[in-house]
Amino acid sequence: MLLAKDQCDSVINLDKQTYAGNPENLREFEGSNNYRFIKADICDQEAVAEALSQYQVDAIVNFAAESHVDRSIDGPEPFVQTNVVGTLRLLEATKDYLSNLATEKKESFRFLHVSTDEVYGSLGFSDPAFSESTPYAPNSPYSASKASADHLVRAYHHTFGLPVLTTNCSNNYGPYQFPEKLIPLMILNACEGRNLPIYGDGSNIRDWLHVEDHCTGIQAVLEKGRVGETYCIGGASEKTNLEVLDALCEILDELRPEGAPHAELKTFVKDRPGHDHRYAIDFFKIQKELGWSPSYSFDDGMKQTVDWYINHQEWCDNVTSGKYQRERLGAS
Repeated sequence: MLLAKDQCDSVINLDKQTYAGNPENLREFEGSNNYRFIKADICDQEAVAEALSQYQVDAIVNFAAESHVDRSIDGPEPFVQTNVVGTLRLLEATKDYLSNLATEKKESFRFLHVSTDEVYGSLGFSDPAFSESTPYAPNSPYSASKASADHLVRAYHHTFGLPVLTTNCSNNYGPYQFPEKLIPLMILNACEGRNLPIYGDGSNIRDWLHVEDHCTGIQAVLEKGRVGETYCIGGASEKTNLEVLDALCEILDELRPEGAPHAELKTFVKDRPGHDHRYAIDFFKIQKELGWSPSYSFDDGMKQTVDWYINHQEWCDNVTSGKYQRERLGAS
């Protein structure tokens, strides 16, 4: 977003490029003078330190994470490595980097850690929404690894004085999302006439945040947030999984009539272990302090998202076939 709107002198993208890292997503910026890509693991503290020193960065935004709950249930270790150890290595490299900076540059530096509402656990129907003061109660290996990272970030601020900021967001959706996530998975399955699997009875509730709104929220926190503080970023769009799927099917029926009614593809499957029932975000703090609020309604955001996937079939085919991974391996 910063590059697209020419709002930044330069962006350094340090990425390990796991299965979900698709170079096609940033192809338009490859020739840009203010974009640099470094293929490296955030667990490699030496590589991180070298990048910080070489480019004399003004801020770190830690988006790096293993984030799919089902994968964390099948194999927790990569989540601990990336989300916990990786965050630790970033913090250590940042601490060393700041020790050599001039006072003025050190005071303006920021370390922004991007986290999730899942660290707060699960809500009942009548419970108040998560806020920055909600106690942590992670229920999956994924959320436990993110909670651990959040605590490390907090500790490095209080112990070493690192100028940190933390954001906890609700479920993201929008263009370029890897199709293991609910919304792109359902769109692509429906377009192929495949079943649309729904965990349990579909009553689990999530707050849905369009990715562009999430990015503007992060930018607001980076530019104006108070050091050491946490800001919750939500979409004001609580929906059951079944409501999300019904909305998708209705939009698909309109935009892609072939295969309609797509709702006939809905299939209920065995629930996921430890499936949190409800997430909801109270974003009053970021709204009051920084003037941020989501710009996308659920209906508008979903229609834009479905339209994007329908009109980017080549991207979808490359991702689902793994072609982008084979090309990357062939070039390395």
